[in-house]
Amino acid sequence: MCDSEFFPIQAEPLLIVISGPSGVGKDTVLQRMKERNLPFHFVVTATTRPPRATEVDGVDYFFVSRDEFARMIDEDELLEYAIVYTDYKGIPKSQVRQALESGKDVIMRIDVQGAETIRKLCPEALLIFLTTQDQEELVARLHERKTESADGLSLRIATARQELKRIAEFDYVVVNRDEQLDTTVDIIVSIILAEHHKVQGRKVTL
Repeated sequence: MCDSEFFPIQAEPLLIVISGPSGVGKDTVLQRMKERNLPFHFVVTATTRPPRATEVDGVDYFFVSRDEFARMIDEDELLEYAIVYTDYKGIPKSQVRQALESGKDVIMRIDVQGAETIRKLCPEALLIFLTTQDQEELVARLHERKTESADGLSLRIATARQELKRIAEFDYVVVNRDEQLDTTVDIIVSIILAEHHKVQGRKVTL
């Protein structure tokens, strides 16, 4: 039986942000949620950075040129956007609105800076901060990825340490422990279910 069968009929869809520093496992968590056939719309982010070896355009990200990204900004097609480690990332506005109108909960994976923007645009958004057990584990994960130059790695580590200080800006914090991916997903699903059972629920408007 798939996880989607355990979800109640939902009167009001949620806008859910999963955020946190680089290295905490945001992509891995979302991938497992998709594998479990959870009944969410997973927003695909647009980015100007080149794809990594295992990434697929339109699935992991929409990989676009800087010129195309500039056009999207000019034509107000993005819900939010930011420069993240020298590259642009942004959330397509129409994708989010269409999913909410269909009645589906919408999950977006964005950086801490982007989460702040979403909170200002939509105070009723549900913000979840994903993290590691401690800073040492986070730094070790960033070293293990081996996806950046020495300078790039130093920048990510410094940025991650600053982002960890912003947990209080979020509604929930979830520790993504090593080799406990399904537990992490279970906690996130429990948070979403609890929000749907609140007497005074969140009403998302964009």
